[in-house]
Amino acid sequence: MRLIALYKTPPDPEAFDRSYFQTHLPLLRQVPGLERTVVTRFLRTVMGEGLYLMAEMHFPDEGTLKAALKTPQMAEAGKNLATFAEGLVSLMWGSEVPAS
Repeated sequence: MRLIALYKTPPDPEAFDRSYFQTHLPLLRQVPGLERTVVTRFLRTVMGEGLYLMAEMHFPDEGTLKAALKTPQMAEAGKNLATFAEGLVSLMWGSEVPAS
C-alpha cells in the first residue's frame, strides 16, 4: 500500500528542496508503520501536465496506512508540509496492480 504525493513545480525550487529534504523527510521517517519512502524528481514531461516531484510512501497494508494517517507524527509532517507546499501537492493512496 502506498501513500503518493505529487508536487507541482514550486515558485522557488531551491527553497522547496531545502524544506522538503532537510525538514519534511526527517519528520516522515518518524511515522509509525512507514517502511520506506521513494522520491522521484521529474526531469522532463513528454505528455500532459508537468510535475516536479513524486514521493511514494510504502506501508505494509491499508490498515497500517490508515492508522499512520491518524498519528501525531503524520500530523506534524502534514503541518510542516503546509508551510512550503500549500497548493502544490496532491495526496492519494493506492496499491500496486500487476500489469500482465
